[in-house]
Parts: sequence; structure tokens; C-alpha cells
Amino acid sequence: MKTDIEIAQEAKLLHIRDVAEKVGLSEDDIEYYGKNKAKVSLSVMDRSGKEGKLILVTAITPTPAGEGKTTTTIGLADGLSRIGKRVVVALREPSLGPVFGIKGGAAGGGYAQVVPMEDINLHFTGDFHAIGAANNLLCAMLDNHIFQGNELGIDPESITFHRCVDMNDRQLRFLEDGLGGGKNGVPRKDGFDITVASEVMAVLCLSTSLSDLKTRLSRIIVGYTKEGKPVTAGDLKAAGAMCALLKDALKPNLVQTLEGTPAFVHGGPFANIAHGCNSVVATKTALKLGDYVVTEAGFGADLGAEKFLDIKCRFAGLKPSAVVVVATVRALKMHGGVPKTELSSENLQALEEGLPNLLRHVSNIKNVYGLPAVVAVNRFPTDTDEEIALVIERCKELGVNVCLSTVWAEGGKGGEELAREVVRLCKERSDFKFCYDETLPIKEKIEAIVTKIYGGSGVAYTPEAEAEIARLQSLGFGNTPVCMAKTQYSFSDDATKLGAPRGFTVTVRQVKISAGAGFVVALTGNILTMPGLPKVPAAEKIDVDENGVISGLF
Repeated sequence: MKTDIEIAQEAKLLHIRDVAEKVGLSEDDIEYYGKNKAKVSLSVMDRSGKEGKLILVTAITPTPAGEGKTTTTIGLADGLSRIGKRVVVALREPSLGPVFGIKGGAAGGGYAQVVPMEDINLHFTGDFHAIGAANNLLCAMLDNHIFQGNELGIDPESITFHRCVDMNDRQLRFLEDGLGGGKNGVPRKDGFDITVASEVMAVLCLSTSLSDLKTRLSRIIVGYTKEGKPVTAGDLKAAGAMCALLKDALKPNLVQTLEGTPAFVHGGPFANIAHGCNSVVATKTALKLGDYVVTEAGFGADLGAEKFLDIKCRFAGLKPSAVVVVATVRALKMHGGVPKTELSSENLQALEEGLPNLLRHVSNIKNVYGLPAVVAVNRFPTDTDEEIALVIERCKELGVNVCLSTVWAEGGKGGEELAREVVRLCKERSDFKFCYDETLPIKEKIEAIVTKIYGGSGVAYTPEAEAEIARLQSLGFGNTPVCMAKTQYSFSDDATKLGAPRGFTVTVRQVKISAGAGFVVALTGNILTMPGLPKVPAAEKIDVDENGVISGLF
């Protein structure tokens, strides 16, 4: 069996000029990054004319068995193309941390991939490097301001903004820097976030123009004075230089699927920490170019889809026409208590016990958000007809159809059934609404997410979180959406609670403001903004030969 990278390397790619022409882009609209990648002008997003239908692909709560959300997204787009629809894909860029860690890349899999996958999974067009540079420029200017006399009266113990690097490196979570005294800086406690968890990443992904980007950057709060007054990047006069570093990174990246379907791959905020969606400019540009736009949101629907709908759609004025919830029989049996080593055997009882996870996600999409939904089951050879029939039966009880997907093995051909169902759903009337009113107090918004989406009974707050919520409310930041930072492995904040637990309490241990992005972040459980590498990192298997051919990426 060929590996993902072998399949990608054997593919004959269209010149990116020809991909652009498929959706009406001229050479004046694009900037070439070699033969297979291009940046697209921001002006395309502002074209007049009818916009396409937006389709969100989300999934059940992830397990080590895998679900294949990105693969399904790409295969669905290719399936839509095969049935004669003008379609564009909109995805996030992979982070180097997971690529070299345990998760691997994020370019799809099998015969449903975006290419060139090696470039996309590694440096790509340099967007993440630019985000890291802009972030760390702000940190340097902050510390220099303090060193040079601290005219703004910044309290070094109240600094909230971290440096970042796009790598899993637990050693950088907690630091003391500026050591040595004198010209070596002012000693203080510090730390690094991974780039995809940084506020600059969130800001870039929610900005709609260079002027909007600069305004959002200037609003970033870096810390507080001893009197409790917020200090911003604008106060430090850093926003202009940061925006200069990000001017090209804001332009969406155009690539293609293995079947030549145009694909925007742009931005990459983590969904368990940040808002987990590709950039607004990529999505809006795609909607100007395609009759159908297929996008995905990270991890399960309780994280990625909730943030896509309650944050991104709210800010950008987007309204999805249909939602695809991806599942596998294997993963559902794992939610039912079956260990990974025993998933190949039929087990209807375990499947029955795991199905509530899928059903809660589907119910949330239909009943909380008012959107039409379909379940896409990535079929494995070990899935039995009886197991598939049980999934179909339970979903029909919710009024939702199930489509089998074989896009990993067959590409777009394996996504045609799903594509036809999505086209049908896009014709249905929807009553899209948010999970909460953003004008509610911060606590009420958090509790709405926990009770309506997670199935929990309530929320507990540490004294630190209580104090910060009170401060943010007093500073006027109460009327913003909430971005939950939570484990991706459970509806609850406890990764060991599989399936669809109820009656649990979510503990919010810390709250912080992302004023540039425009939301409050509530951190729960032991969620970390800087991951670590596993015992055997994926990096150990990645190599390159003397001809520059990379192996080991997946």
C-alpha cells in the first residue's frame, strides 16, 4: 500500500495558473510561489456578484482510531467537482509542531489530498514564520520599552503576552529571561506559546484587510500597569511594523487537490486553544469564486464547529448552508469502550454505547444552531453491514441521513454520494442561530456553551478566573464571544470521559482577553498553549535524500 507522501509525489499537478483559471482568476490576481503555489490578491474578496454556498465539515470527538475530517473535506470537494459543480476548498495550514510530533501533517490522506503536500506541511509560503516574527517583534519592543525607562509604567509581573515558536517544545513553557543584569535586559518571568495558539495568528485569521489587520494588532493587550490599566501594541507603537511583516501573509494561498480542484490553504489556529478555522479572507475569497465552498473546523464539533459558528461566522457575517459530521465505526466503538487493538471485530454493543457521541454532535448542529446536517461515515474494510446499518438507523431517528465515504481509497469518486446529499441539503431552508448572545455576561456565555453544547451541568471557576472575569467586565470586554480552551478528547474537560457524558462540571482555571482577535479565552482542565513532543516524535522518521525528495511525512 502506498503512503500518503508517495501518492502525492506521484501525482501530476496542474500549473497553478491553470488552477486559478478554473475559478476565473487572471495572472493579475495571483503572485506565483513556484509552479504549484500562489498568493491571491485581497481585492478578489471584494468583487461584486453572487456568493457560493458554504459547507462546514466537522466531526465526532476525536480518538486514536482517527476520523478523517480533512480527508473527507477534500474528497467531498472533489466529489462535487465530479458531479459538475464549481467548487473551492478552504483549509487551515498545518503547524510544524504536530507535523514533527505525533499528529503528522494536515493535507488530507490517500487519494484525497491537497498538494504539494510536502510544501504545505513544512514551510509552505512562509506565513507562519511571518506570524512568529511579528509576534516576537512585539515582545522585543515590549521588553525594550521597559529597559529604556518604562515610560508607560508597565508592571513586569503583569505581562500577559508571550513569545512564540511553531514547534512543540515543552522546555519553553515557563522561563525567566533578561538574566545577567545591566545591558542584558530586565529579568522577568516569561514563556512561549506555539505559534498557532498565538493571538497574532487569531488576529490574522479574523482580519479582512490590511487596515483591519493593523487595527486589530494595535488592540492586542500585552500587559498592565501597576494601576491595572491595559497596555497595548498600539501604545508601544508596534502595530505598523508588525503589519509590515504580515502584509503578504494576509493574502490567501492557492493550491490544488490531487484531482485539480482549487484549494485555499491559509491560517492555522489550533481548535482546542484558539478558534480553529482557516482565515476569513480565504473563505470569503473562495465564496466569490465557487458555487460551493467546502471548509473544515478543527477537532470535534464541540470545539471547531462551535467556534466556527459562534466566533468566525459572527464576526464575518457568514452563514453555512449545510454541515457534514464525520465519523468512523472504529472511533465510535472506541467511545463505547473498545481498546484500539480490538476495533477490527464486529461489536454492536460497543457501537451502540459509542453512538451517543455522534448523536449529540449532530443534535447540536440541528437543534442548537438550526443547520441542515449529514453524517459522513468513513468506511473501513473491517466495518460490517450490521454496524453500518445501526449507525444509519440511529441517525435517521434524528432526521439525518448517513452517506458512506471512501475518498481515502477512491478520491472524488468515493465522495459523490456525499456530494449529492450536500447539494440537496443546500437547497433546504435553515434557521441559523448562535449558541449565545454576545452581549450576555462572560459567565453566562461560558455556561451556555457548557450546558447546550457539551452536555454539562455547570461551570466552576478558580479564584484567579473569577478575578480576571471581573476585571475584563469592568474594562468593557464583557460583550465579546468566548473562545473555550478545552481538551479535544471529551465533551467535558476530562480527557478520560469518552462517549457523551452528562452531569459533569467544567472548571475554568484561567481567563484572558484576546482584544485584537476580539474574544475572551477561557482555559479549562490542564490545556496547554505549548505542546510537547511524544516519546517517539514523528520527526525521527522524516528524511530527505540527496535529490531533495522527502520521505516519512504523513
